[in-house]
Amino acid sequence: MKKYLVIGNPIEHSLSPKLHNYWIKKNNLNASYEKKLISENDIGNIISKIKSEEITGINVTVPFKNKVVEYMDVLTKEANETNSVNTIYLKDQKIIGHNTDIAGFELGIRSYGYDVKKKNIFIFGAGGVVPSLIVALKKMGAMKILLYNRTVSKSENIKKLFNDISIIEKQNIPNDVDMLINASSLGINKNDKIDLNYEKIGTNKFYYDVIYNPAETFFLSQGKKFGNKVENGKKMFIYQAHQAFAIWHNVLPKIDEEVERLLDE
Repeated sequence: MKKYLVIGNPIEHSLSPKLHNYWIKKNNLNASYEKKLISENDIGNIISKIKSEEITGINVTVPFKNKVVEYMDVLTKEANETNSVNTIYLKDQKIIGHNTDIAGFELGIRSYGYDVKKKNIFIFGAGGVVPSLIVALKKMGAMKILLYNRTVSKSENIKKLFNDISIIEKQNIPNDVDMLINASSLGINKNDKIDLNYEKIGTNKFYYDVIYNPAETFFLSQGKKFGNKVENGKKMFIYQAHQAFAIWHNVLPKIDEEVERLLDE
């Protein structure tokens, strides 16, 4: 039986096993998928199990998407461009690091019928997923990308990858911003609050949270309260998982209402 994992810290919120095991069963595959809480010190050991074929594939979530990069033998174009890996597998005895977050985010946003072209985007956070969002936003024709993170050095590291983005203070979000993205982990816990002046930001914006569990974070509830369109990261999660599943199993699983209901249970 082939064994797959998602690794992260925290990991309790991850619905990856639920989705992947559903598709594994639907496609009659001899495989299993589990979640594993790890620390940074565990990374090398767990990735070595890909080489020894104890594990066939690994998904990576917060906060290790950048940290696993050094353990890869080969980075795909997407992983290299973002310095971020969320899907790992073995090919020709080499450990491959790939990034399905770019496609996952783009397909998710398009599925909502939202057109990013010529829009101004504000991103809160500078974690491992942010370069993927920036690549996708640029690909979709975003006009301006503004970034805020509590630790300025992390924002500056992202600006080294994308020198045309702007680093701002959160109180300086301009009125002409069209889309606000929470790309931090603030919201995974119910008591997490993102301290923005939601009233001043105004209405008719698109609030998007990469977090999908819980379904409505404080960030989204505030966006909704002040008359804005809101969506969580569920579609991005489904599409990035879909891409990883296809790579690992050479099978394109179905994305339908049953899949969406499964994640809402």
